[in-house]
Amino acid sequence: MLEKLKRILYRSMLSNEIDYKTAKQMINENPTTILLDVRSKQEYEEGHLPCSQFLCLYDIKKDAQKILVNKDETIIVYCSSGSRSKKAQEILQDMGYKHVYNLKKGLDGIDY
Repeated sequence: MLEKLKRILYRSMLSNEIDYKTAKQMINENPTTILLDVRSKQEYEEGHLPCSQFLCLYDIKKDAQKILVNKDETIIVYCSSGSRSKKAQEILQDMGYKHVYNLKKGLDGIDY
């Protein structure tokens, strides 16, 4: 219980939200960074960021450990607006993933 409280307090001080430019830089510097799309399957199939993996927000608790086997790996989560990915970030952090970043404003925040 105390450990969970520490994570919540720490998360509120450091949200780990990054913009698209920072995300691209992180991926370039560390090619093993995982770009995780947490939108619906239909949204993902309609278009997604290159090299991203799909894991719907609603399946994260059930399937994350199958897809994201290394809890020390850097993970950048995104959705359309940043809301679902923020929730996904919190779930993954609660599951023990240490380096999870949320793409600020999601795909809506990207200047193409």
